[in-house]
Amino acid sequence: MKHVFYFVKQIHSYSGKILYINLLAMTGIGLLEGVGILLLVPMISMTGIVNLDAGGTPFSGLFGFIEGIPSSYGLPLVLAVYVLVVIGQNLIQRRITIRNTTIQQGFLRHMRVGTYDTLLHSNWSFFIRKRKSDLINILTSEVARASAGTHSLLQFMASLIFTLIQIGLAFLLSPHITTFVLLCGLILIFFNRKFLKRSLALGTRNFDLARSYIGGITDQINGIKDVKSNTLEGSRMEWFGAITERMQNEQVAYTKLKTTSQFYYKAASALFIAAFIYIAIQMFNAQAGQLMLVILIFSRLWPRVAGIQASMEQIATSLPSLQAVKDLQSECKHAQEFQKKNRHIQAINITREIICRDVSFRYQNESGYALENINVKIPVNQMTAFVGRSGAGKSTLVDLLMGLNEPEKGQVLIDDVPLSSDNVLSLRQAISYVPQEPFLFNESIRENLMLVVPEASESELWQALEFSSAAEFVRKLPQGLDTLIGDRGIKLSGGERQRLVLARAILRKPSILVLDEATSALDTENEAKIQEALEMLKGKMTIIVIAHRLSTIRSADQVVVLDEGRAIQKGGFKQLADQKKSMFSHLLQNQLEATH
Repeated sequence: MKHVFYFVKQIHSYSGKILYINLLAMTGIGLLEGVGILLLVPMISMTGIVNLDAGGTPFSGLFGFIEGIPSSYGLPLVLAVYVLVVIGQNLIQRRITIRNTTIQQGFLRHMRVGTYDTLLHSNWSFFIRKRKSDLINILTSEVARASAGTHSLLQFMASLIFTLIQIGLAFLLSPHITTFVLLCGLILIFFNRKFLKRSLALGTRNFDLARSYIGGITDQINGIKDVKSNTLEGSRMEWFGAITERMQNEQVAYTKLKTTSQFYYKAASALFIAAFIYIAIQMFNAQAGQLMLVILIFSRLWPRVAGIQASMEQIATSLPSLQAVKDLQSECKHAQEFQKKNRHIQAINITREIICRDVSFRYQNESGYALENINVKIPVNQMTAFVGRSGAGKSTLVDLLMGLNEPEKGQVLIDDVPLSSDNVLSLRQAISYVPQEPFLFNESIRENLMLVVPEASESELWQALEFSSAAEFVRKLPQGLDTLIGDRGIKLSGGERQRLVLARAILRKPSILVLDEATSALDTENEAKIQEALEMLKGKMTIIVIAHRLSTIRSADQVVVLDEGRAIQKGGFKQLADQKKSMFSHLLQNQLEATH
């Protein structure tokens, strides 16, 4: 039952009093169904086919009064009342079904929105730790599975209320017989506990399988070019066949479990009912009318009790999914980057410099520092470049400058004000970031550009495209700005995607432009055009560049050389190039040799 209470607690946190209003309505339906059953006795007696004597029951006076009415009036009256009761019962049932669906779908949306909201507001280190496909799996499959558990819970509550009312009615008719039946039912529930444990274990296996399935599919679709170019279709199909077979086996196992528990329950129920009728007649001397009513009640009751068992098994199967959703929400809340504030935050106005003072940083669960004792000054409206071997810490340092990570030691200062949760959003409002691997949505070029500036005019869009040397190829596309570019911009070349992302960054008119290998996918001609554009921006905004191709940073005001997480050289391009046997000179010489 603890699984049921856990679900009730979660749904109560969303629906509140609506859930209990539905419970009252379910109680009303149970009472109406009880009235309908009781009305069957005088109806059957009035037909003259079978004479049911309800004497000795608490309802004998009412039945006697009804049966005393002449059959020409009494039967139509009873039938009319019976029809009204059934209509009323089904009208209430319709409302309950709609409300239950509203609760279920509302709770589903509540979980989706709540999970996505906490996810989006988590800090960058959270996303570094997590596998993207695991997050997708929880936001899609597991949330939906938890919602199915909500439906089972509502079914369970409806069956439970009906059962309690019918048991109460049976007690009024015959306490001894009802006590015997209840003892039989408790014995059944006791022996069916193992099915609940197996359902919970099955739910855990389904969760693990779904996570592996989504993870593998995501990886393979993302890497489909590698799969095809390296003829890996065979091995990938073997993996897919194996995991889908396991998923199939788990679903068959769940059906076997469900049907086995129902078989045991129904077989035992048949034995108990037979024993109950025999004992009722032989030992309790039950009257025919009384016995008929109790049999009628329990014949309607047993399927509901079986439904309770099935609902509890479904709840147990869904519980791992709900727990996974709640665990992710809890983890995201602990990793919350900052308290939610007004969405309309003004971009920070930096007048002097950004400074890294004695900054050290290491990733979670890593023993060594990714950056150590970094002291760097980035003057405003100048171009600063970070260079070094792969793994030197360039991207990590830029993440710190953008407030995506927080230093373990030292401070990042904005005009002598420490970067913190109080001003990090204002800083990001001032930044446009162009990553090494450009990301575009499966929409039109216009929609991708206007993502950052929804109110941008046509002329502003073309100005940004001209700046990034993208205008020429966009004009040649079939629908120009309204051309759909495919998943992640797959219909465009790498260089074209890079130029669109750069145009989007410029369209925002930032005061800080961060380029993370932004020209790596460009040919020599377009790289030269971008360099010319950057020259035009110098003095108008602060430009921070991560560069492997050192030819792109010849005009940088400052070059910082990183090696193994330390800043080992600083100065102008020519100054560092003239320092023989230095790291920068070595990197420059290697690139010059590679181009010849």
